[in-house]
Amino acid sequence: MISILQGSVYARTTDALIVMVGGVGLRVLVPQPLLTATFPGDAVLLHTHLVVREDELSLIGFASDDELDLFHKLITVSGVGPKLALSVLSNMAPDAIRMAIGQEHPEILARVPGIGKRTAQKIVLDLKDKMGEVEVSEGLAALTEADAAVIDALTALGYSIVEAQRAVQALPRDVTDIEERLRGALASFSK
Repeated sequence: MISILQGSVYARTTDALIVMVGGVGLRVLVPQPLLTATFPGDAVLLHTHLVVREDELSLIGFASDDELDLFHKLITVSGVGPKLALSVLSNMAPDAIRMAIGQEHPEILARVPGIGKRTAQKIVLDLKDKMGEVEVSEGLAALTEADAAVIDALTALGYSIVEAQRAVQALPRDVTDIEERLRGALASFSK
């Protein structure tokens, strides 16, 4: 199994990086945040997962071992395959995924393209005990019901889950009214 890949980016596609390793170009599927932050010529070190199918071999790469570990946990859930787990990591930050699971907010996971309400509930049910204690890191406050409602509204307006979460996290904690929090989050996008 290929577990770490180091090389230089030769090209980018819509969902993958072509990484040159020892004169061979390997196509590695990566989460969107990593894809948009990486350019041809950049040196990369990717933690990888090899998907073996009857008709295909696919490499999926992540910037950190932490993301890979979260990916492995997601694919243990029945009904969540590698492509869906990659979609989750493309649309949500790892801390936000852990927080949504640990605080039992399946509605946030359900906003990821390809994940329905039942799959989101299954992810929360299967993984909440495997996540352990969800630590709130600096700059990432615990998600409240008002925050979940604001994130839900922002994603319904077309913002990505990552953008919505960043906007909500930047809001002052003393404002608890949902409408005021939504106005503040929308105002942050115009800056």
